[in-house]
Amino acid sequence: MSEQARLDLQRRQRLGMVEAIWGEHKTAAQIAPILVRLQAHGEPALATRVDAAKAAAVSDLLAADPATAPLLPQLQHHPEARGLSLGEPLAARPALGSVVVLSGGTSDLPVAAEAQLALTWHGIASELLLDVGVAGLHRLLNQLERLQAARVLIACAGMEGALPTVLAGLVPQPVIGVPVSVGYGVSAGGQAALHGMLASCAPGLTVVNIDNGYGAAMAALRILSSGAAAAS
Repeated sequence: MSEQARLDLQRRQRLGMVEAIWGEHKTAAQIAPILVRLQAHGEPALATRVDAAKAAAVSDLLAADPATAPLLPQLQHHPEARGLSLGEPLAARPALGSVVVLSGGTSDLPVAAEAQLALTWHGIASELLLDVGVAGLHRLLNQLERLQAARVLIACAGMEGALPTVLAGLVPQPVIGVPVSVGYGVSAGGQAALHGMLASCAPGLTVVNIDNGYGAAMAALRILSSGAAAAS
């Protein structure tokens, strides 16, 4: 397997997060050696946006090389999150606190699951809370007590993207909004949700790019790590 990437193996020491592989526009032949090299350096190896067919192709490449075939049992595809991992995540860090990842509807699950997978891969405890969108506001209101234990909330929503604004007006924790490319024509592939979140009247709402569950997870990690550093 050829090696084309220059890995940032000091990112965890520098930023507290591990370099992830953007898999959607990479081939299996590019992804496989990066996973292997990360794992060989003791870094959690995670690729995002990898579908089942590409994951199978990566598996075939590892199996075909005698040097990497023994790693095959450690390769895992996470279909809901569209992620591919090799090896084990970082050890759990309960002292940093936990994150709740919410979605407006079950159609937002791939993005929410990506955020949860990225958090798990960094040792952060998290919980998924699905289908609590504002079309049935009582569903969210019934869960407010459950949200109190979380240090950070990640809210994924398509359509008009109102969930993060409502949430940020109800609870004091940091809320990270993730616009999702779900909705009819005028939703414009998540643009309506993005603009709605950016124009939010809820002070302090943080917004990441469309469908960027991984980026939301890393924003949450920065918040948790900063809080832990300030407390020490």
